[in-house]
Amino acid sequence: MTSEKNTDQNEQTKEDQGPPVPMGGRVAATGFCGGVLWSFVGYIAYLFHFSEISPNMILQPFVLGEWKKHGLGTIISIIVIGIISIGGAFLYYLLLKRLKTMWPGMLYGLLLWLLVFFVFNPIFQDVRAVTELKSDTIITTICIYLLYGLFVGYSISFEYNELNSEKLARALGTQRE
Repeated sequence: MTSEKNTDQNEQTKEDQGPPVPMGGRVAATGFCGGVLWSFVGYIAYLFHFSEISPNMILQPFVLGEWKKHGLGTIISIIVIGIISIGGAFLYYLLLKRLKTMWPGMLYGLLLWLLVFFVFNPIFQDVRAVTELKSDTIITTICIYLLYGLFVGYSISFEYNELNSEKLARALGTQRE
């Protein structure tokens, strides 16, 4: 009788939760939230002079006007970085989703930092070359990118492995019956 009650409660709980979010939606949400969160942290680091680089750098080559250097520009920059980050999260999902430790995510963040500061640096006229940046800026931005990679990588890997373990448990459960 207790077992029937627990089964009814589990079914009711599943119905209350609604349909499960597909993995693509989870990856997109993780990427957007990671981009917004860590670019906001980057902005705070800029405000406290830990970094010479503001998230506004993303708008510099593409948008005209001085507004991009002020409040509205910062908000739009953070949102744009969140949107771009969705692509980065899908890239991680395609390449590294099966890896369960934190190190692949941190390595991914470091590779993104190298890509942005060495490969894409010529696009951003207001950002000096890495060799000309202060050590505070270099260390702060590397740390933010490492934490971004850790956040996105570990979240995606956890969700992927959790979803697969649920599928496996359901498959094993149906085979026993």
